[in-house]
Amino acid sequence: MAESFVHVEPGGRIVFGPGTLDRVPDEVDLLGIGIGRVLLIATASARDDADLLEVGLGDRFAGRIDGVRQHVPIEQAEVARAKAAEVDARGLVALGGGSAVGLAKAIALTTGLPIIAIPTTYAGSERTPVWGLTVDGRKSTGTDPVVLPRTVVYDPLLSRRLPVTVTAASVANAIAHCVEAIWTPKADPLTEVVAIEGARTLRAGLLGVLAERTDLEARSNLLLGACLAGSALAQAGTGLHHQLCHLLGGQFGLPHAETHAAVLPQVTRLLAGNVPRAKARMEAALETEDLATGLFDLFQAAGVPTSLGELGLTEEQAVAAAKSFDGQVSVDQLTDLLVRAWSGRRPEGTGR
Repeated sequence: MAESFVHVEPGGRIVFGPGTLDRVPDEVDLLGIGIGRVLLIATASARDDADLLEVGLGDRFAGRIDGVRQHVPIEQAEVARAKAAEVDARGLVALGGGSAVGLAKAIALTTGLPIIAIPTTYAGSERTPVWGLTVDGRKSTGTDPVVLPRTVVYDPLLSRRLPVTVTAASVANAIAHCVEAIWTPKADPLTEVVAIEGARTLRAGLLGVLAERTDLEARSNLLLGACLAGSALAQAGTGLHHQLCHLLGGQFGLPHAETHAAVLPQVTRLLAGNVPRAKARMEAALETEDLATGLFDLFQAAGVPTSLGELGLTEEQAVAAAKSFDGQVSVDQLTDLLVRAWSGRRPEGTGR
């Protein structure tokens, strides 16, 4: 007999397939926000595609922001908000990695402007109402439906040139959304199915890209997996893992995706035993006998750093972060977890 639960699904439009970048001008029109009113936000890696999109937007183009930064520093958010007001933007088009979407969300948070997101990596934030801002070295996050993109355009052609190292780190980020979504307090049977299928699809796509970087089917699988991962995160919310990654990223400037790869196996070792049914299903999806070690081995095989030390964190900083965290586990447990993540120790012997 199925357990009782309540599940709420946010709305949104998804446009998926090779060549869908060409459909963005029409998607702008479907928002009903008028002509000549969209601010284009692009990461540096997406500059060439942004140039093409700027031309394609024609009279719909109002202005552009390039060179966004990770973790959305409040200073950049304020400059971007001023730019949106200066050009009288009526909508936002975010093209590139999660940082572009994050900056668009920071603008939408205070202006209510609708977002069209065109992800070229696998961060998944385009499917969530979660925003983040870094102020004085501390990253804070929140949830607001106004920042959820109205439309997401997934074009796998845009990510075919993405280097394997960047791809693998971004996939680790997406897999983290799936894995944590099985044990949060808001997780339910529907989010579990989405999370597990997302992880399965992401693994298949990652293995395909490791074999052939430009394989279109593999790139499509990765975007589909990222979409599912973001949906799972949006519904199930976040917990200890994401809170730690935001703390480490905001306080010590660690790269977001790689931090997920180093921390997730250790958090999984501690918490996955609390949800044995979902853990077993996730293990089957990732084709591993133990979830924590399976994640660690997958990330290592893909060339993603599995040690916070490799990312520049010192052991002293790891201990300090554990002591500064006000969360769900004891300081001793958290210190052990972060020191393991700092050293890159394989998490053999899953906890509970």
